Amino acid sequence: MPDKVVLAEAFQQFTEHWSPKIVGDVNDVQVKVAKLEGEFVWHQHENEDELFLVVQGRLRMRFRDRDVLLDPGELIIVPRGVEHLPVAEDGECQVLLVEPKTTLNTGDADDPRTVRDLERL
Repeated sequence: MPDKVVLAEAFQQFTEHWSPKIVGDVNDVQVKVAKLEGEFVWHQHENEDELFLVVQGRLRMRFRDRDVLLDPGELIIVPRGVEHLPVAEDGECQVLLVEPKTTLNTGDADDPRTVRDLERL
């Protein structure tokens, strides 16, 4: 029988920023949590859409033609092939991500924050 996921408890289990953790699987999709701080890297995902749901803090999703500011309880879906730059506003931001299992956090960007082997909480 599956257990519930308490997001507050999941976020307490780690301190790293920009390093998603898996909290569940739904078919070929993973549900992840991540703590963000500052600016990430411009990137895109050629084959995967991504859903970002802000749990705590504020997230600015930058696109080449505009910015979208997200508060807790708001989400954005970034379609495959769209270049974007996540930025945590005003300190730490906690997000829930829903994306295919094949999604690499830095997409097509070569960055030291690339996480290839995700930890499962």
